[in-house]
Amino acid sequence: MFDPLILGHRAIRERLLTRVGEGKVGGSLLFAGPDGVGKRRVALELAQRELCFRRTACGECEGCRLFQGELPVELPNLLRIAPEGKAGLIKIGSIREDDLVEGGVISWAHRAPPPGCHRWILVEDAHRLNGPSANMLLKTLEEPPPGTCFLLVTHRPEAMLQTIRSRCERIPFLSLSDADAWAVARREGWEEAHRARWTALSGGTLRYLEEAAFQRASDQVDAWILVAGGAAFSAAGAALAPDKNAEASQNEQVSRCLELFLLVLADVGRLREGRAPRLAPWTEGLTKLAGSPLALEPAQARAFEAMRNLARNPSAESLLREVALV
Repeated sequence: MFDPLILGHRAIRERLLTRVGEGKVGGSLLFAGPDGVGKRRVALELAQRELCFRRTACGECEGCRLFQGELPVELPNLLRIAPEGKAGLIKIGSIREDDLVEGGVISWAHRAPPPGCHRWILVEDAHRLNGPSANMLLKTLEEPPPGTCFLLVTHRPEAMLQTIRSRCERIPFLSLSDADAWAVARREGWEEAHRARWTALSGGTLRYLEEAAFQRASDQVDAWILVAGGAAFSAAGAALAPDKNAEASQNEQVSRCLELFLLVLADVGRLREGRAPRLAPWTEGLTKLAGSPLALEPAQARAFEAMRNLARNPSAESLLREVALV
């Protein structure tokens, strides 16, 4: 009854399966946890199981293949709402108008589901709902139509409207074990020689399965160590700037870059306390920082303040330069 291609989160998946079978699944579920741990894929498994020819999410039949690779916006029992554009926001047109589906999302939610199915509405990166779209969605979350379930997926629940969070049942996710995460990476073609760096960067997530993303993150850790050690931003900061050709929005790229900076700072703190760093492959550079006069608290404060200001869509370079004033 479970897709064999999905690793981890077995207890959550078993609990969801039981509740669906008993007709006790709520109308609004909030899948919250670290970025890249498989929350979205677990949410999709609910819809996949209903379209699977064996009704088991076997991962092999034509019904299951619909959920592999690039997923369409609409399936018979599933509608996906995702951020769009360089700003990476979910705008009201995606909820109220025909941007995604004829008649709009609210109309789609009120249609009768296919026989033996629910109508699942997946909201990816739900923290990217802008004000008008969040308020429009809130009206339906208050009284979801029978047979319809909203699945809101996010790694930043604190950035969502409190009124939306209060109307959803939270399903908390933890990071994957390093073994499960690496098993997925091996399946995607990663070789053992990359395991130490890949595992250290990923931290129980799958966000660096693509080689380009992994290399970019690795280069950014190198750059942050140099900048924190006193190197000029102009010399080391090129790797930190957003890639204008990337699919991810500028805000998303800057957020991930800042997360890596915070990870570097946390590892410096660990080394000063005599503990092992998470980024073990970068121990040499981190050890030098630990022995330097680098002040951690002001640097961390600037990084957190920058993350809070991302919604204002400032200049990425000026924001990163400000953070780099260590």
